[in-house]
Amino acid sequence: MAVKLRLRRMGKKRQPVYKVVAADVRSPRDGKYIEAIGLYNPKTDPATIDLQEDRALYWLGCGAQPTDTVKNLLNKKGILLKRDLIKQGLSEDAVSAKLEEWKKNQEASLEEKKAKAEKKKKEKAEAEKKKLEEEQKQKELEEKEAEAEVKDTASEEVSADSAETETE
Repeated sequence: MAVKLRLRRMGKKRQPVYKVVAADVRSPRDGKYIEAIGLYNPKTDPATIDLQEDRALYWLGCGAQPTDTVKNLLNKKGILLKRDLIKQGLSEDAVSAKLEEWKKNQEASLEEKKAKAEKKKKEKAEAEKKKLEEEQKQKELEEKEAEAEVKDTASEEVSADSAETETE
């Protein structure tokens, strides 16, 4: 029996929550499964991934093939890295040390991405503020020009009226 680690959709319309399950290849997406090994909620920010690491390693050891999405989830949690380190024959201490180092690197890169996003957001807000200030200045100039034109036309009309009264 070929086994796959895949997602089983649950939840309401437009609010998906997925169970990560070990299922027979022939069973449908939301059909019968052998064992549920975790949950995945893509709607939260950041996405919530809750996996039973030992059961995932067990099924991978039994030859279960993860789908692309489940493989990405396992990578994010470091389970595939742990499996590879164990396959290399490293001791438990060495595996845990490498995993800790990997987690620190992941957290550092996450903090870096957040800082970049925050910086980009600030730059965008500043650019928007400058644009609004420029538009405000442009409107003020246009209003002054319009007032000047009104004054010019009014003075021309007054002078034209006075010229007409003089000719009469």
